[in-house]
Amino acid sequence: MRLRNTLAAALGAFSLALTLPTSASAASGDFSYAYLDEQENGRIGHLANPESGRCINLPEVEGGAPAASAPLNTTNEFATAFVEANCEGPGFALRPGGGSSSHLKMRSVIFR
Repeated sequence: MRLRNTLAAALGAFSLALTLPTSASAASGDFSYAYLDEQENGRIGHLANPESGRCINLPEVEGGAPAASAPLNTTNEFATAFVEANCEGPGFALRPGGGSSSHLKMRSVIFR
């Protein structure tokens, strides 16, 4: 009888754990990049603690705006910067703490 109660309790706890929502995984730190605003002034954009495993389109360079450049990855995860939106086109990997020059153009990024 005791074994059956223990087994039932363990099964109940396991079922409850499966139904609890999980928090989204995020890279810890900051990802920054250079871009031009509407008046063509140089600006710095930031992604603070960006979500991992999801493609992030850089909001400042959507539409017909010039691509962002000079990314700096100070998160704790690898980032892949893509030339096109939706993480399409050629990608360039940036290690944690790594960056690139203004020659690297990007419109989206994913963290892993």
